[in-house]
Formats: sequence, C-alpha cells, structure tokens
Amino acid sequence: MRLDLSVVPRITDLPEAEWSALGGTGQPFVAYAFLAVLEQTHCVGEDSGWHPQHVVLRDETRRLAAAVPLYVKQHSWGEFVFDWSWAQAYRRAGLDYYPKLLSAVPYTPVSGPRLLVRGGLDAAAVQQTLATALRELAADNGLSGAHVNFTLPDEQQALERAGFMRREDCRFRWQNRGYRDFDDFLDGFRADKRKKLRRERRRVAESGITFRTLHGGEIDAALWGNVFAFSERTFLAHGNAHYLNAEFFEQIGRRMPASVVVMLAEQRNAPIAAAVFVRGADELYGRYWGASRHEDCLHFEACYYQGIDYCIREGLAAFDPGTQGEHKLARGFGPSLTTSAHWLANEEFARAVSLYLERERTAMAAYIESAREHLPFHRDGAP
Repeated sequence: MRLDLSVVPRITDLPEAEWSALGGTGQPFVAYAFLAVLEQTHCVGEDSGWHPQHVVLRDETRRLAAAVPLYVKQHSWGEFVFDWSWAQAYRRAGLDYYPKLLSAVPYTPVSGPRLLVRGGLDAAAVQQTLATALRELAADNGLSGAHVNFTLPDEQQALERAGFMRREDCRFRWQNRGYRDFDDFLDGFRADKRKKLRRERRRVAESGITFRTLHGGEIDAALWGNVFAFSERTFLAHGNAHYLNAEFFEQIGRRMPASVVVMLAEQRNAPIAAAVFVRGADELYGRYWGASRHEDCLHFEACYYQGIDYCIREGLAAFDPGTQGEHKLARGFGPSLTTSAHWLANEEFARAVSLYLERERTAMAAYIESAREHLPFHRDGAP
C-alpha cells in the first residue's frame, strides 16, 4: 500500500471519525476532542511555544492510515521530560537548541500511544515509517532534533531502530489488586503505615470536609470557574502561570463528559478545593488540583485517596496520580519505568547525550530498586 505523508497545522483540518479510527486512541489524551480543545482554546499555538504540525499518512483513497500528534517547540516548558541542560549546553557552544520537534500531549506527562496506526494495517511497518519520518522532518527543516515523550514499548523499539536514543525515568502508579474497598487496600500495609494514612483521612473528615464525585457533563460554567481558580492558585503559589485556561476546562468537560472526573471538596456546603482527573479505558489519571486555602492533609485526600476510592468502586486497574513525589510511596504508589526517545541532528552532541543517557539509565534502575524498599506493604505481600 502506498502511503503519502503530509503535515497539518490543526487537528480540526482532519476528519474526527478517521482520527478516532487510528489504533490507540482509546487513551483519552490522544483523543481528537482533547487535542482539538487544546488548539481551540489557544492553550497551544499562537504564543504558547507549542505549534501544531501533526504528521499524517494517507492511503490511496486519501483516508487517514496513521498519524503522530506533533509540535514544533520554542522552549521545553510543559513537557516533563527535562532537557534544559541539553539546551544550555547548545547555547554555550553557540548553537540553537530551539526550535525542536516534539511528539507529546501538551502539559500531560502520561505514557500513551504516539505513533497511531489504523487497524488492519501492518502496525510495526507503519510505525517504522512514522519514526523515520520524524527524524527526516527535523533534519529537512533545520531543527535541532526530534523527541517523543512517554512512549509505549512497541513505539520505543521502532524509534530506536530509526536512530533515536532511549531515555528512562520513574513515575509512581497505584495498581488495583482486586481490592473490595479502601480498608481492604490498607490491610496490606504495615501497621505503622496504615495508622498514619488513616490519621490523614480522619483529619480531613474531622474538619467537616466532604467530597462529591462529578463527571464533566455534571459541571456548569460557574463551577468550572471555581475549579480552574483553585488550580490556578496552586500554579501561582509555585511561581508559575497556568498552562491551561478556564475555557479549556469547560470545553473538555462538555466534549468528553464521561472521561473528566472532578473530586469536589466542600465545607459548610461551599466548594473549597477540587482535584481534576481524566479517566481512560482502564486507568485513572490525576491532572490538576487546587484549594482556596490550606487544610491539613486535604491534598492527599483529594488527589490520592479519593482517586483510589474511585478506582476500587469503578473497577479500574490502575491510577497514575501525576508527576513527581516520593511521598507517594508511603501511600501505596509503586515506582514505574517510563521511556522517551530522542534524536539530535548534531552528531557530537548526540554522542555526548548518548553517554549521559547510558549513565542515567543505570542510576534510574538503581533508584527504582531502592524506591521499592520504601513501599508500605508487608514484605510478604508487597506488589
């Protein structure tokens, strides 16, 4: 089959039904609606530093056969695979690291499909075509390199065969082992760890804070305004502007009503905090959180324990609560390996980065083994 490659500047230039027919789009962050709302609410494009340049392959009938969500980046913000030191090394050498080519979901550090292929095709062969195309696209346009973040194993292999370098990192994920309820989950903890976690939950309850679980279709514009304001407050407290805007939250709730989940914390019948999650086919993803004021242990309850409760109730297999945080270990989130792929046009820098990544992988493997020692489970019942 002959496949023609092209680049489109907006996902809305593509038929939604054809994009949705590409394999792997059951993962919510590469769903047409999610990427389209990012563009339509100007969270990407314009002055964001994320300029959509989606790669597509079409068959002889002009129907979509494969695609890669792709961006030309002017910086490294919002990626969560940190390459600032590479950019600084380029600058010291008098070279430009930006712009670069990046396949990722903006502001979303979640592993998932990047090389999307329509069912019925030879997925491995088409993924190899896409991987090679990314490298050639960067080279032909004079970009410093091409990067693919938070890859799946088969895609990572295709990218490495195309000359990309492998990078590894660690995330913390909760796994559902058929727990009947939250207490059943805690039964696997050592006594001191179980007591501490129950004390955290009790402090929130004793503050008179209750939770409502709302899905996107149940939230009106006014409440989305509150939820966004809580989240924005958290960003500002850390000295950052929010990547998204209130319009994005409202639209994504309307476009993906079953996928968006909000844990709304209330005190005296008034909202005081919220945690925003996105639900996939079999996994829950923690995304944004914020509160109107500090309440002891409220962050843990809203972002972790409410999510675990939800997964147990709904029978979801796993829960990815978001980036960073060794404090997640004590709450039953185990270390999990993530991968990304990187190709640099400058051969000297590529060699230096390759050596660095080799040492980093060794250190990461040791870190993950060490992290497992700090899980709260009984030794004979540890995952």
